[in-house]
Amino acid sequence: MGFCFYALLWLVARRLPVRHGCCRRGAGGRVELLENSPLIINRYRAATIAQGYVGDSVFNSVSDVLMMSMGFVIAFRLRPWMSIALLLAMEIGCAIWVRDNLTLNVIMLIHPIDAIKQWQLAGRPG
Repeated sequence: MGFCFYALLWLVARRLPVRHGCCRRGAGGRVELLENSPLIINRYRAATIAQGYVGDSVFNSVSDVLMMSMGFVIAFRLRPWMSIALLLAMEIGCAIWVRDNLTLNVIMLIHPIDAIKQWQLAGRPG
């Protein structure tokens, strides 16, 4: 998420000094609040394989904000092609390993696709 947030800021606010990107922590916190709102939690339950989802723990939410901040810093320090390659490697790796990633989560929240849901369910143990 930090990579995506950095790319968005680079596209729309390129002239601002990077230190203004510190608002990324605030953005990360707002993303976590939205992600753990009844609207999103109920959507996860209805549209994804997370039927029993009740929201993130405080530890998970804090970790997500820290990881977003770390991703922002990494994206700032790397060349754009390296950031894109790393992002693709992480997304593809997570899709192969656990049949889940940010891209699939966004797709399933916005416009659920039954084939994706079935593919994710097929990878669950038991």
